[in-house]
Amino acid sequence: MERRLVVKVTAGSDAPERCSQAFTVASTALAAGASVSLWLTGESSWFALPGRAAEFELPHAAPLPDLLDALLAGGSVTLCTQCAARRDIGPDDVIDGVRIAGAPTFVEEIMADGAQALVY
Repeated sequence: MERRLVVKVTAGSDAPERCSQAFTVASTALAAGASVSLWLTGESSWFALPGRAAEFELPHAAPLPDLLDALLAGGSVTLCTQCAARRDIGPDDVIDGVRIAGAPTFVEEIMADGAQALVY
């Protein structure tokens, strides 16, 4: 059975430790061989834009751009439809590889066989 982890991160620079934990857990699961889907919601939505992850700083934490790059390369990264709309972020604004999708897609992912979901 495929090991699948869906991580929903709601925190951004407003709660840097929680944000970093979400990215770290997601990228660690990916490195361990799990299929990983990272959802950017709330304040983490800004990290779907080019250069925003590079602005994030947290001492003693892995660089957010490196974690995001790993997730884009080996997993999937999704920006919440409503969160994007509230921030006037459109499909042409996001980093290559980031998709915009809503609750039905999120529910489908977390309800899949073998899926585990975490919310940060």
